[in-house]
Amino acid sequence: MRTGSTFILGSSIALVLLGSCFGAFYQDFSVDWGGENIIFNEGVNGVDLRLTKITGARFASRNSFLFGAFSVNLKLIAGNSAGTVCSFYLTSYGESHDEIDIEFLGNVSGQPYVLHTNVFGHGKGEREQRMFLWFDPTADFHNYTVFWNHRLVTYVCCGTWIILPFESSEILKKYPNTYLNTQAQVVSGSIFDGSTWATRGGLIPTDWNSAPFIVKYRDFSFNACNVVNNNVAHCKQNNAKSWWEAKKLDRSSIMRLRSVTKKYRFYDYCTDKARNPTPPAECRYNNL
Repeated sequence: MRTGSTFILGSSIALVLLGSCFGAFYQDFSVDWGGENIIFNEGVNGVDLRLTKITGARFASRNSFLFGAFSVNLKLIAGNSAGTVCSFYLTSYGESHDEIDIEFLGNVSGQPYVLHTNVFGHGKGEREQRMFLWFDPTADFHNYTVFWNHRLVTYVCCGTWIILPFESSEILKKYPNTYLNTQAQVVSGSIFDGSTWATRGGLIPTDWNSAPFIVKYRDFSFNACNVVNNNVAHCKQNNAKSWWEAKKLDRSSIMRLRSVTKKYRFYDYCTDKARNPTPPAECRYNNL
């Protein structure tokens, strides 16, 4: 498996390219659970995760990061995937953890997948957004990227900015303890049974006659600031030198984001008045 990763250590840059061998995946990642359902595919430089009625699987990077661009190519479960959840996300650990989620909620055959995102800051989540994808994510591999810098968390799908859950330039001035800038995060992938909630609020259960369910991960790419021994100081001090810190939405990106949001997004925590009578602080600044 070939994994391209750029780790920023102080002012030095180290490019790590791992060869195509079974052990290479385990140099970059460890198994959290379900190791028997992690299938390495040497010929295509990738790894598959499998969900059975017994268990799913999850892996996490051995390195942790503060800020960067995190990318993977995914091919999701074809056919009846109702009740299944596949994910690519960043997370720290503990009750007050930070987390940046991309989850794919399966559906019955012929119905569109749902892309579900959430952001946790200091243990508080409930920043969900949901949208349908405008392509078939099971027919081929598609690229998904998380951009995270000192002022911005956003998601990019196939080169298109799709969700802006957190733009912190003004928030940090008024709410300095709300943003994700103090905890290093690992990069994880998983597949699990979410039949109690994932498809139409749990109305459609997992069809275990269709198991095993398989999601395919290829071409991980992490261009990020590597954190050693939980010391994030160098990542915060040197952020101006990192290319991902200059990442922002230009006019064409904003127009495309508006178009995608209007056509495909069907849930936004910022507009859920029943759940949030007073919208969270960041919603005021994320209205494009």
